[in-house]
Amino acid sequence: MQNHKRPPASLLFIFGGSGDLNYRKLSPALFNLFIDDWMPEKFDIVGIGRTEYSNDNYRAHLLKGIQQFSRRKGEENGKWSKFSEHVAYLQMDAGNEADYQKIADIVKEKEKEYGEHPNVIFYLAVAPQLVPGIAQKLGPLNICADTKCTRIVVEKPFGHDLKSAQELNSLLLTMFDEKQIYRIDHYLGKETVQNIIALRFANALFEPIWNRNYIDHVQITASETVGAEGRGGYYEQSGALRDMVQNHILQLLCMIGMEAPVSFDANEIRNKTVDVLHAMRKITKDDVKDFAARGQYSSGWMKGEKVPGYREESSVDQHSNVETFAAVKFYIDNWRWQGVPFYVRTGKRMKEKSTIITVQFKKAPNYAFPPEAAETWRSNRLTISIQPEMDIRLRFQAKRPGQEMSLNPVDMIFNYKDAYEESQPEAYETLLLDVMEGNATLFMRADQVEAAWKVIMPIQEAWEARPPLDFPNYAPDSWGPEDAEALIAREGHNWISVPAHH
Repeated sequence: MQNHKRPPASLLFIFGGSGDLNYRKLSPALFNLFIDDWMPEKFDIVGIGRTEYSNDNYRAHLLKGIQQFSRRKGEENGKWSKFSEHVAYLQMDAGNEADYQKIADIVKEKEKEYGEHPNVIFYLAVAPQLVPGIAQKLGPLNICADTKCTRIVVEKPFGHDLKSAQELNSLLLTMFDEKQIYRIDHYLGKETVQNIIALRFANALFEPIWNRNYIDHVQITASETVGAEGRGGYYEQSGALRDMVQNHILQLLCMIGMEAPVSFDANEIRNKTVDVLHAMRKITKDDVKDFAARGQYSSGWMKGEKVPGYREESSVDQHSNVETFAAVKFYIDNWRWQGVPFYVRTGKRMKEKSTIITVQFKKAPNYAFPPEAAETWRSNRLTISIQPEMDIRLRFQAKRPGQEMSLNPVDMIFNYKDAYEESQPEAYETLLLDVMEGNATLFMRADQVEAAWKVIMPIQEAWEARPPLDFPNYAPDSWGPEDAEALIAREGHNWISVPAHH
């Protein structure tokens, strides 16, 4: 037995219980928590969906997902049969108000069985347009008069633009208290993302130089090799800026840019990240062309296979102007970061799948070294890789062996896989455990979501007002359109692509 503290009794309702997210991510994550003794002593999981399942068929369906998608394959010494006793299925139509009484009945019944008030968690693993309707029907149930024990978890995207995010926030806040609303972004559950905070604030090494005096610029790349992959209908409504920049990438930028928190209290950390969003320079619509570049992939070859262009994907308009690539230059106007550009880019059908943050330091003066040493001179660089590998590498100068004073950049690498025996928990394991424990640090607060929308709205609006004339403008298996190179070259920089791992 582990000697850690487990969360209080919890009853988890998963809307979209028969859907893909639960099958691939949530159930495998909950089962892993169970294997590691992190689940509460008393817990039940109720999947809610329209598909017909008996409890037994439903459990068999979830087990298939676990065998396929879990970081631990297989039955795990009979633990599945123990875990599955806590899993049930409730067939209901989320649009039918009368059906919600069934949920209230289950809560009452479990309360009796546990002999205590459990945490009641509603996880909305459903399409964004279904969220308001479900929330409105859950609100009046008054399942747990105590706001401490009822929680609602909402998946991104949170709203479609600033206005819809504000409407969704005010709707949720009429029924739930802000501290009951967990807006989930699975990126923030990844170990390396949490490690950014540890790296910055637990090491005397970095914090003193983490500012405009020493840092030249910062780059964040989140690239994917896949195309629209059957999600054309969803993607037509979103695009790269909404889908990736507004949430994941801005969150990473906030962690790199934030001031030191006074404590690890959830609200304290969130206050600091929201400060970064408020300090970000507002881009005017007229300036968007100097601060942002967009692209859309054409048909072409990808790793030896012929792939269709975005406009040829299913459920995509053949004249679509939706961007599948976005690059933006941001500035944070405060004491720490004044004048340091933060370049971000994200796209589909790119050369490799990776999420990487690069902190490029200013050049050290090289006047003391002979001219031949200066040829291979490179600035120091810190690279934090979030996927596919989780590692942190620091590049510095070293002398090559031999009689000449010849310098070479070398990398010091910390790799999670090599450093720790335990396999890393999946992002959803961390986040689901946080929800059960009531720890909101890694979840978005209403003001954070709205501040992030405010940062990107001018770009979104300028792009919508001016259809691109050159789409599609980049080939698959490339690093995106030329405009993205031009965007960063103006200040004499270039995009950094970290070499693949051997």
